[in-house]
Amino acid sequence: MLNTQQTKCITQKKNKFMKYYIEKVKETGFDQTIEELKDKLPEAGFGVLTEIDFQEKFKEKFDVDFRRYNVLGACNPSMGYKAIQAEDKIATMLPCNIVVQEMDDGKTSVVAVDPVASMQAVDNKEVIEIAKEIKRLLGGVINDL
Repeated sequence: MLNTQQTKCITQKKNKFMKYYIEKVKETGFDQTIEELKDKLPEAGFGVLTEIDFQEKFKEKFDVDFRRYNVLGACNPSMGYKAIQAEDKIATMLPCNIVVQEMDDGKTSVVAVDPVASMQAVDNKEVIEIAKEIKRLLGGVINDL
């Protein structure tokens, strides 16, 4: 059964769409954008825990051709630690995924999950404050690309 706060949140989301990502489109190529992103993430305290090449995986699993599309799982260890201390099941929503994809026009899109939007389901003010800080840091990386 949903509590009053959860019901209010669901009602608000049905009536108002929240943007769930941070995005920047780059003129530079895919490989250069990936390298630049990997160089800038540590400056904001993030490391890349995982990298999934969907073009490769879709070819391997389904024998289909797909555009260049990678997902980097980025984590700021100190923020992750604080979040887990505040909410022991929050790791189900970590790390922050960053999608880098080659667009049809040759540009490269970089899209990261908005941590504040993704934490709206969590009824914990401390986690929301941590998410705001992560958004500031991750948004800074994306904007500086």
